[in-house]
Amino acid sequence: MSTASTVEGAGVSDSPDDTGRLDGASPRRIWSVLLVIVLFSEIAPTQYTMVAAALQKIAPSFPGVGANITWTMIAFGLVGASASPLIGKMSDVWGKKKLFLAMGVLFAAGCLLSVLTSNWWVFLAGRCLQATAIATAVVAYGLIRDLLPRRLVPVGLGLTATGFGFSAALAPLLAGWLVDNYQWRAMFWFLFGFTVLMLPIVALVVPESTLRVRESIDITGAALLSGGTALVLIYIDKGQDWGWGRPLTLLWLIAGLLLLVAFVLVELRVRVPVVDIRLLAHPRVSLVLITALFTSCMVGIQGYAIAYMVQTPSEGALRGTIVNTTIDTAAQQYKLHLLPQAVRVVIDPSYSYGNGLTLLQFAVRIALIQGLLGMIFGLIAGLVARRFGPWYPLIASVAILAGVGIAEVFLPHQWGWFALTSGFFGIAFGLYYAAAPTLVVEAVPQEQQGISVGVLGVMQSMGVAIGTAAITAFLNNNPLHAEVSVAGQTRTAPIPQVFGEHGYVLGFWFAVVTSVIGLLVALFMRHGRTPATGGATF
Repeated sequence: MSTASTVEGAGVSDSPDDTGRLDGASPRRIWSVLLVIVLFSEIAPTQYTMVAAALQKIAPSFPGVGANITWTMIAFGLVGASASPLIGKMSDVWGKKKLFLAMGVLFAAGCLLSVLTSNWWVFLAGRCLQATAIATAVVAYGLIRDLLPRRLVPVGLGLTATGFGFSAALAPLLAGWLVDNYQWRAMFWFLFGFTVLMLPIVALVVPESTLRVRESIDITGAALLSGGTALVLIYIDKGQDWGWGRPLTLLWLIAGLLLLVAFVLVELRVRVPVVDIRLLAHPRVSLVLITALFTSCMVGIQGYAIAYMVQTPSEGALRGTIVNTTIDTAAQQYKLHLLPQAVRVVIDPSYSYGNGLTLLQFAVRIALIQGLLGMIFGLIAGLVARRFGPWYPLIASVAILAGVGIAEVFLPHQWGWFALTSGFFGIAFGLYYAAAPTLVVEAVPQEQQGISVGVLGVMQSMGVAIGTAAITAFLNNNPLHAEVSVAGQTRTAPIPQVFGEHGYVLGFWFAVVTSVIGLLVALFMRHGRTPATGGATF
């Protein structure tokens, strides 16, 4: 059967449903399996929420990195985007449970590497190992589709999104307590311990799917996809520093685009591609993927910007710190005993954001409500998808995200207003992460499900990485400088780890534009407007 006819086809396939589905199992057995799958797939979103919220506290451990501290998140998203389709294909070929466990081992090893080093590049290498856990969601969706009774698949996918909401609620609280009472490395010790604890539970409770696709693995295609996306993201992140139009800078973008073109050509010619381009090009799949790419930009910007802004000291507190530092330096180096009024500090440009919250305060005042609403609306989206179709919660989620971005451009940049906009972001977050995978599951046959949801993971990770890279470029172009005058002598220097408000506003505008594009694309979708079947139409 051709790809087009497979995607278009209606009615139940004649092939037997021999995936190991738990149709005859007790409700306790079914829900236990689902609970463990969801908990284990939480390692990626939990670490993302914890680390994104703690970047302002991690940055001082790596002096000189500046706004590029966001590569803590960009590298995670980049490697996750590159690995997800390959892991999705491997799970179809070798077994989903095996890959589930393997990703847990790699994630635990990456946590150890990051926690035991003070070298920036070694820390990033650990983050890259941790990034393979992004594909746990891909494999979790596959296990849910293969193992749960058909009637429960849409609800199971919605509960997986509920799990994401749970991590968004719990992770900042836990991160805040760990960082405020110990240090940021304690987060990685917790993530390591949680993963090691979950590995044997997964091995004992979750059965293996018996579905196998008898194909080889296209390593060349995976390498081209990884290399191309990496070069494009480096251009996006560093273009402002290097000069967007300089030939050597453009070379990174051109090389990345050429690798991605080569990837498409290879995938069209190779006998067993890592990604079925023809399948992905069908509107039932491609429109979901394009929407995911643009929508996820907002996720990357929101996850980084709000936590960093509210944890930044206020302008008055920052000025006081600079005065005290100047007095201490003068006393140590020049044996001068200055009074505070002898030091004049002007911050250019001034800024209105910055509440100086601790990480735990940020978690309690902002992240908790966001996570709880995400958890609730993830479940609601699963129920809506089962009753009416997943297209409806998707449209609602992207429209809300665009509204959140507009509000964050114009509202005062203080924690109370951010708590309000973050609440709406949590609603959109839950709706989106329940609807998007359900739309893909409804669009492809089960033998293509692993790789197709894997590519959805690529688009989501790429969107997050692009959004984070874009706001990094805006912040690098809007540094804050302090003009310090002492006894008639004036010097000007950039303030490390603090950025101009205009850079954040540009980031919010970027989120608005990408969300609107995602909404316009989603409006063209024709499928997903009828009750979800859990993939039973193939």
